[in-house]
Amino acid sequence: MPLTPIPIERLAVLPYSIWEHGWFLLGSGDFAAGRYNAMTVSWGALGNMWGRPYVQVVVRPHRYTFELMEAYPAFSLCAFPRRYRKALNLLGTKSGRDGDKIAESGLTARAGACVAAPVFAEAELVLECRKIYWQDIDPGHFIDPQLDAHYPRKDYHRVYYGEILAASGTAAYQMSAG
Repeated sequence: MPLTPIPIERLAVLPYSIWEHGWFLLGSGDFAAGRYNAMTVSWGALGNMWGRPYVQVVVRPHRYTFELMEAYPAFSLCAFPRRYRKALNLLGTKSGRDGDKIAESGLTARAGACVAAPVFAEAELVLECRKIYWQDIDPGHFIDPQLDAHYPRKDYHRVYYGEILAASGTAAYQMSAG
């Protein structure tokens, strides 16, 4: 799918829908070194923090992606057309520790433009990010106690903030000038 660079100030997304209804594929590791993984994520945020464009992603400590997020300084987020929902579901439920789930998904990993983490040829939006902060979710800080129901195994996420270094996508993700 042909993607064009998108200046961050022209990036156009529906911030709730892109996570809840579209999902993202979180790529971590080093594509060139052959040590990488991807997992589907549907919780996160996009915005402005510390005067920088950022994304926020969450990863549970038992995930293979967590190991790679800890070991490498960058990650990618890729959004896909709905026809790839089956592949994203597979990548969100299988572990990369147990085999080549990316090959099984039918998606094509490739090198990013400015980060070592993989991006995907079939994506319609690619965000390349550099980690700038992390924080573990502390259940003692839940103001709404119902939030703890998302953690029956008490495997609280680590939250990663990534500065968006590059964005590329289809025309649907770019505001027109003017």
